[in-house]
Amino acid sequence: MTTISLKLPAPLLRDVQEEARRRGVSKSALIRDSLQAALRPKRARKRVTCLDLIRDLVGSQPGPSDASTNPRYLQDAILADYRRGRKNPR
Repeated sequence: MTTISLKLPAPLLRDVQEEARRRGVSKSALIRDSLQAALRPKRARKRVTCLDLIRDLVGSQPGPSDASTNPRYLQDAILADYRRGRKNPR
């Protein structure tokens, strides 16, 4: 492996140190991984879906456990939306 040196602004260096400590890796390993991820061809990157973006929120809202599979809930929502629209014409 070839050694290089670079200059980082103090806030960025602190971020690198904290992240390396959090992951339990060296600063060099963290910077190498970050560069590889940034320079990897786009086609090799995993496509990010909407689910990926909200994964931590899934299931966090109160409601029935079968809300996504029980058609009754969709019908109830459509009716409620329809009734709301009738009360508040746009």
